[in-house]
Amino acid sequence: MENSKTHLDGLAMAILLICCASWGLQQITVKWIIADISPVMQAALRSIGAFFLIAFWIKVRRKPIFEKDGTLWWGIGAGLLFGTEFMMIYWGLEFTNASRAVVFLYLAPFIVAVGSQFLFPSEKLNKLQFLGLICSFLGLIVAFGESLLLSSTEMLIGDIMLIVAAIMWASSTLLIKKGPLAKISPNKTLLYQLAVSSVMLLAVSKLLDEPGIIRVTDLTIYSMLYQTVWVAAMTYAAWFWMVKHYPAAKLASFSFLTPMFGVVAGVMLLNEPLTPSLGVAMFLVASGIYLVNRKPKIKPAYPL
Repeated sequence: MENSKTHLDGLAMAILLICCASWGLQQITVKWIIADISPVMQAALRSIGAFFLIAFWIKVRRKPIFEKDGTLWWGIGAGLLFGTEFMMIYWGLEFTNASRAVVFLYLAPFIVAVGSQFLFPSEKLNKLQFLGLICSFLGLIVAFGESLLLSSTEMLIGDIMLIVAAIMWASSTLLIKKGPLAKISPNKTLLYQLAVSSVMLLAVSKLLDEPGIIRVTDLTIYSMLYQTVWVAAMTYAAWFWMVKHYPAAKLASFSFLTPMFGVVAGVMLLNEPLTPSLGVAMFLVASGIYLVNRKPKIKPAYPL
């Protein structure tokens, strides 16, 4: 399916900024209640709750959920990629630290960009746009690169798991955009992913022998509502709508903002230290996003 837009317009950029800020803040909300609910269990509960919310919304709009539209196996495939991504992220964090995880996870935009060159001829990035991706990735290195100096066999296992997560994230984006899922409602696409990931993440939580739900407090409830209603149901639905209508590689470039928002939220809400490298990192990320999404200059048809 050809995307209906060739560039990100103001609406898309505004939605992406809200999504990236929301996903960055989610990292903080997970940390806030990690002593109350285990991390993989948080992800499982989020998927379960969001599944029922999306299903209810589809029924309210009187849209069919179980119609035969040829997307079942594609949806299951997308759900397996989605679930495996989060399984590798949370399991990988048992072996490596969060800073290293961010660097390896955000290889995903490069994989999306390379895949788009072959799958979507109209979305090919030029050399300057690829330079923009590299610039944004260098921003992450500046922000989180110190942790890369630390290495051990255990950390390497976690690093590999996060690289697998990046591949899964990129693959799900490309599969959704290329296959028949691009022709159906983004809400139904999300429903597939939430259903499959719910089962997978519950199984992984059990496999990791997590304590699960330890206690319920007001903060726990607020955090899970934020993760479930806002992040998993609303921002993910918005993301899949954009995947359907906008170039995948350009969307992926904006995702570099997510860890930056996470760092800023950590400084503001968790009193984490603010380092000079953060300013440099933000500049590199913003510059890279600009290079990827700047409209090419139109050459005059005749010399002036």
